[in-house]
Formats: sequence, C-alpha cells, structure tokens
Amino acid sequence: MHIRRNHITTGKPVVRVALALALAAVLAGCSTDKMKTGSIGSIGSSSKGRIEAPTGYDLRSTSAKFGKAYAANPNDKATAIQFASLLQMEGNAEQSLAVMRKLAISHPKDRQVLAAYGKALAANGQFGPALDAVRRAQTPEYPDWRLISAEGAILDQTGQENEARQLYHKALDLKPNEPSVLSNLGMSYVLSGDLRTAETYLTSASRQQGADSRVRQNLALVVGLQGRFDEAERIASQELSPEQARANVTYLRSMLAQQNAWSQIKAQDGKKQATN
Repeated sequence: MHIRRNHITTGKPVVRVALALALAAVLAGCSTDKMKTGSIGSIGSSSKGRIEAPTGYDLRSTSAKFGKAYAANPNDKATAIQFASLLQMEGNAEQSLAVMRKLAISHPKDRQVLAAYGKALAANGQFGPALDAVRRAQTPEYPDWRLISAEGAILDQTGQENEARQLYHKALDLKPNEPSVLSNLGMSYVLSGDLRTAETYLTSASRQQGADSRVRQNLALVVGLQGRFDEAERIASQELSPEQARANVTYLRSMLAQQNAWSQIKAQDGKKQATN
C-alpha cells in the first residue's frame, strides 16, 4: 500500500486489513478470524461498571471467570452482557452473539440488552438486524448517545460514512468530548483514507478523561499507517508489552510493504498493456 502524507491510496478492503491490528493489539495474542474496525466498541459499553479493554494478560482468565458465572445463571443480564463482551474481545464473535441472542429472548424489551444484541449482530456482519435492534433500543424523547454512536458505527461498516458522521456529531452534542465517540469518528475517516483528520480526532480522544486502551491503540495504528513507525510503537507501548508493540508495528510494516509491491506490479502491468 503506497502511503502518501495524508491519504491512503488503496481501497477500503486493504484499510480494513490494516485495522485488524487495533483488535490484535487488544487481544494480546488471542486469535480471531474476522477483521473489525473496532468502532462499535464493547457490547457492554452501555452498562454501569463496564469492562475496559484489557491491557495485560488477564483476558482469558477473566473470560473464564465470567463464563462460569454465566453457566450458573445465563439469564443474569449483567453477567451475560459482560461475558459476551469478553468473548468478542477474544475474537469469539459467533459465541458472543449466541449469548446475546439468548439474553434478548428472555429480555425482549430491555434497552440495554437490545443495544448489546445489536452490537453483537454487527460484529458478525449482520448489519440490517443490528440496525433494527439498536434503533428499537433508542427512545427519541430520551436519546442515548451510546446508541446513536453505535448506530453510526454500523452505518460506517456499510459504507454510509456521511450518515455515520452525522450521528457521531449528534452523539457528541449529547456527550461532549466523549472519547469513544471521538474514536469512532476518527476511525470513520480512516475507512475513507483521510488519515490526517483521523489522527486529529483520535489524538483528541486519547487526551480525554476515560479514554481506554482501544482508543490509544487506534491512534497508534493511524500513526503507523502514515509511516511513522517509531512513534506508533511508542504509543502502542503505553498499552502493550514492548514485544507486543514491536510485533504489531513489524506486521504493519510488512503489510504495507507487501501492498506497495502489489501496487507496483499492477502499475507495471498497466504500462505494458498500454504499450502493446
């Protein structure tokens, strides 16, 4: 992938591959088979005492702990939502959705459950049902900024960037300087290739009180996508072990170099065809 100073010159699929680094950093070695922007956020983010993205090595043990609690009482709302959130952090999106689907059946009118269910659907690529669930959870007379931001994140993943950004700004009107919404807005600009604007929003998000690990890792990713690898590694090292931060940046370098090689080959093939 050829990187100019401010913009990515390739299409969204390549950008989405690069964005997997943000998720990989959070998971700290856990495997996942789906590439996500991370903009929808933790499915338990609307609950009190929400889980923040782990920055150490305790994700699996915490997930196992909540898994046991969930098995003992699968209808407990708080436990199910937090277990589903941890499963999603581990990359187990399908299992996370199964947990939330069962909870939605037993709590069909609960706004928090519907919101979390919608985010789990989106994480599995089921964007139509996800939008329906999130919108059903919203109440126009008392709009929830979290649901507005989640709706925007879903629209972003279906290519409706302008509509998504309008929703992010609406959410910011309700919750000024909220780091998760600023991060969503920044990642929206990453998807469209405007890295300078993305960095501006992500830098602002990282400086807000309450900014979690995912926000700063998204910032590290955007800095790295602009070729500032040393700076990206320094930012990532605030959240990860030096080895993990270095591994992520090394992978990013490799991915960008490989994409650039393919771009050069395509360019050469195009020149050959033009001269024939």
